[in-house]
Parts: sequence; structure tokens; C-alpha cells
Amino acid sequence: MISPFSDEYFMKQALAEARLAAAEDEVPVGAVIVYGDRIIARAHNQTERLNDPTAHAEMLAITSATASLGAKYLTGCRLYVTVEPCVMCAGAIGWSQLPALIYGAPDEKRGFSAYASCALHPKTEVRNGVMEDECAALIRDFFKNKR
Repeated sequence: MISPFSDEYFMKQALAEARLAAAEDEVPVGAVIVYGDRIIARAHNQTERLNDPTAHAEMLAITSATASLGAKYLTGCRLYVTVEPCVMCAGAIGWSQLPALIYGAPDEKRGFSAYASCALHPKTEVRNGVMEDECAALIRDFFKNKR
């Protein structure tokens, strides 16, 4: 059993968002932002629905979390996302001063670590590989079905 408030618990919540994206024929990426032990924002990719290339799960979650807190900085929060953020999202994570980024599967083609590893705030702690197999399988299966 996964204990409440563990990284695995919150990544399962992000995976639920990613599955919603897949059901809507969006690239299955999900994100949650946690303040303390409470989820204050949930989002999944909506680029097709909104016809907006910036409507990534992380961007939508950051917007929702800042509205929830009434602040432009997300100090004290943690972002859980199923796939390594892209450069655009890493920049937004940096500007919002998120102190922790936890992601599941790496993105070798578009992930920020290959192109802009300094985009995050210097104090942001990064943990990767949380539930990596489940996160990677979801994205892999989505694209396999597209081909």
C-alpha cells in the first residue's frame, strides 16, 4: 500500500490526470501541485482542446496553483509531473520559484535537462524516476497507438 503524502501517492494523482489527457486524445501528461500535504492544483495537457501549444499540464497547474494561493511564487510547493518538463515548462517552474520538481519518465527528445538544465530556480530540488515505469508506459502506449 502506498502511504498518503508520499511521492508515489502524489505521482499516482498526476498519472490519473495523464489518463484523463489520453482519454481526450491529448498527449498523456499529468501534473499536480502540492502545498504541505494538500493538492492545490491538478492539470493535464490540453493543447488540442484549447488549440494552444502552451497548454501543457505544468503550465496549467502553475496557473491554477498561483490562483489558489493568491501569489505569483509557489514557494513551499512541490510539482509532480509524469514526464520530464520541456524547456518552456522548466522556465515557468523557475519563474514561479517552485522549490521541488518530481517527475516520472525522462523525455530524451524534448526534456529540459538536455537543453536548459539551468532554467529552473537555482534552489529547486529535482527528483526523477518516481513511478518511471508506469509513467513511461502510458506515454509509450499512447504514441504506439497513434502510429
